[in-house]
Amino acid sequence: MKTSTKQNIKTLGITIFILIVLNVLGTLFFHRFDLTKDKRYTLSPTSLGIIKQVENPLSIKIYMEGDLPADFRRLQQETKQLLEEFEAYNKNIVFEFVDPLANEEESDALTKSLFQKGLTPINITVDDKGKQSQAMVFPWAVAIYNNKEVNMPLLKNRMGASTTQKVMGSIQHLEYSIADAINKITKNKQKKVAIIRGNGELKEIYIAKMLLQIRESYFIGPFTLDSVAKDPNGTLNALKKYDLAIISKPTEKFSDEEKEVLDQFIMNGGKTLWLIDQTAADMDSLYNDAGATLAYPRDLNLNDMFFKYGFRINPDLVKDEQGSPIKLATGEQGSATQYQDFIWKFAPQVYPTSQHPIVKNLGGIKFDFANPIDTLKNGIKKTVLLQSSQYSKIIGTPAEVNLNMVTEKTTPEEYVNKGNKALAVLLEGEFHSAFENRVLPFKDNSFTAKGKPNKMIVIADGDLARNQLDKNLEPVELGYDQRTGNLYDNKDFIMNSINYLLDDTGLINIRSKDVELPLLDKEKVYESYTLTQFITIGVPILILLVFGLVFTFLRKRKYSK
Repeated sequence: MKTSTKQNIKTLGITIFILIVLNVLGTLFFHRFDLTKDKRYTLSPTSLGIIKQVENPLSIKIYMEGDLPADFRRLQQETKQLLEEFEAYNKNIVFEFVDPLANEEESDALTKSLFQKGLTPINITVDDKGKQSQAMVFPWAVAIYNNKEVNMPLLKNRMGASTTQKVMGSIQHLEYSIADAINKITKNKQKKVAIIRGNGELKEIYIAKMLLQIRESYFIGPFTLDSVAKDPNGTLNALKKYDLAIISKPTEKFSDEEKEVLDQFIMNGGKTLWLIDQTAADMDSLYNDAGATLAYPRDLNLNDMFFKYGFRINPDLVKDEQGSPIKLATGEQGSATQYQDFIWKFAPQVYPTSQHPIVKNLGGIKFDFANPIDTLKNGIKKTVLLQSSQYSKIIGTPAEVNLNMVTEKTTPEEYVNKGNKALAVLLEGEFHSAFENRVLPFKDNSFTAKGKPNKMIVIADGDLARNQLDKNLEPVELGYDQRTGNLYDNKDFIMNSINYLLDDTGLINIRSKDVELPLLDKEKVYESYTLTQFITIGVPILILLVFGLVFTFLRKRKYSK
């Protein structure tokens, strides 16, 4: 046997041996390499922990298939690649892409069933080199596990953003959307949320969407404080069984006994989400013949509690040039009423500037008749989550508010050193009881003067968690304004706050993950469309052609001798 042949056989044997060793090692050790700069396909520890919860087959149907606009093809591809990561870590997770419009005979029935599940499509205007057309897309997925089903929104609706910007923002949140859906459907509920009743809080129909969202992850139940008058200790012991209490826009005074129950709940580690209006004013009271209402301070008998915890909600209104749009009738043309868009400055449209995980990457959040919050020095850590714009100021109450204010002219000088008023604050630390060194309203043998490490969130607007009702008196999506058609991020802010208070911080951290997504400049692409086509398609073909000619020439030259 020739030496060269022996060498080739030896090389082949070594190669086969190395391949066998690599395959054996591959079965023993699992690792995936993410070569992207921002590590967008590297799953967070929280996601990996959620994946481990999946012990039975979990199927995910994604309704984005077929002839999609370019932006949604990218969202589809990113979704597929991320789901492949989830599937790689747990083979119980399987997914498929479905085109709900593929079969004309079945598409009507399928789209109708999707509508009934709350999976509403969106109509997209596709701009292709100046030619516009309409396309309907279902940016949704459905996860099914152990006969349970949960909807998975893939498109994050950002008010005022273009379709491209919405898609880019949605890609930022893809891992969160998938992990959150899997967590909801596989994790057993453990923590309990009390919805405090008895002091004129918002009726359930006005917080229905918030309650439905909470119920997906936690146990919830109404908790009335009416029983405090007869059995305060029994009421307190019952409340201590809950992990979080939500107080949503009370309108009636709290008795000292009720305050002690809430105070001791907090001292024993109970979390609280306060949605408080310190002034009596709402939009419904403005829609009258005069188009005016009187805003006046509301006494809830909570000021001493709040002061002790380290904050104060002032009975003033925040007037912000960065207000929310409002449609008002301006006259009639024939038999049709004419409407015009205005900016309503008593409904601040707040865009978070804080990098705290609760608000990072959130869009606009709508307030109605918000009050300013002052923070006080008492050793408690305070983090301002949301604040008004620099072009805002305080209006003292009582004061008349009327719809004619939309036509007022203002100048920047009116807001010098008056803006950036805190509207939502996170407080963390060891709170002191509001009844420390005071005579107790009722005897409590387990009274605690200084609490455990705890946290609470204060929002100076009770309507931030309020959903509107449609013409059939059914609740619409939280954050959706029917008068203008805008969808604000109120729901995400509320749920992030609840998750943070209940220590489910892992999912929030996923949500705040930054992914770098470079965008194409469409105008430049249109301007150089032919050149771009030539570079991306023609140049590679030309290179292959030149290479083939050179290779053929050299081959002929070599073997013609």
